[in-house]
Amino acid sequence: MTHWEIIAQHITETTGELFNPLEPRLVGGGCINTGMRLTDGERTYFVKLNGAALLDMFDAESDGLREIADTETMRVPEPLCCGLSNEQSYLVIEFIEMGHAGRGDSELAGRQLAAMHRTCQSIFGWYRDNTIGSTHQHNQKRDSWVDFWREHRLGFQLHLAEDNGYRGSLQRRGERLLEQFHVLIDHQPESSLLHGDLWGGNLAYDMEGKPVIFDPAVYYGDRETDLAMTELFGGFGRRFYDAYQESWPLSPGYSTRKTLYNLYHILNHLNLFGSGYLGQATSMIDRLLAEV
Repeated sequence: MTHWEIIAQHITETTGELFNPLEPRLVGGGCINTGMRLTDGERTYFVKLNGAALLDMFDAESDGLREIADTETMRVPEPLCCGLSNEQSYLVIEFIEMGHAGRGDSELAGRQLAAMHRTCQSIFGWYRDNTIGSTHQHNQKRDSWVDFWREHRLGFQLHLAEDNGYRGSLQRRGERLLEQFHVLIDHQPESSLLHGDLWGGNLAYDMEGKPVIFDPAVYYGDRETDLAMTELFGGFGRRFYDAYQESWPLSPGYSTRKTLYNLYHILNHLNLFGSGYLGQATSMIDRLLAEV
């Protein structure tokens, strides 16, 4: 069987309805996976493709989408199935036609994100590991948020950077920062359900202007980490932030913790995409060390 015949058969088995697709169409946007639009003229799906070794990444993403969907707060594409086909892994999810971002209801997005964050549990982490981009993301459960962020977020990324050849000054600064976490994370956050990778490319609006989030890296932790990342690559607009604050105001000290939380993503970009992010990572660490 061909690659697309295997995927079509899996869709048929999952839905119980014969799916005989037309020629798939490439959909742009992602830098980690290949995205395809697959339709039979009546039903349409979005298919992500990657190497066979990354099947677990798609399986975890599917679980993350269901975790968010179960809150009945923010809309996510419904996951259908994932598997292997001719040495490629695939994930099939609902295809949602997106409208113009400028006509999207950003106030609704802010309120819905705050509502999603009110889904809480008693510990930090998740029941399984997943990925941030294509980097492994450890989610082993911890009682302490400071310990979780030190070990499973910044500590892990710094060790990975060392393995990738970024030693010396970055590691020395990073070690000093890890020792000061109890000063920088100076509040006791609730353990909220997080999207985990909430930048502008992972929020869109459907044809009715209602928000849709996708490509999650789900775990439970400080809700400020989601808010911080929304500001990392351009921001979501004032109406979004005002609506979130009205729904659930942030604690004092967020502006400092924001840099600490976004450092995780900049270090991940350093490990994924190379030395172009080294200066930014070092500058962020220096800024945080100056706070203590």
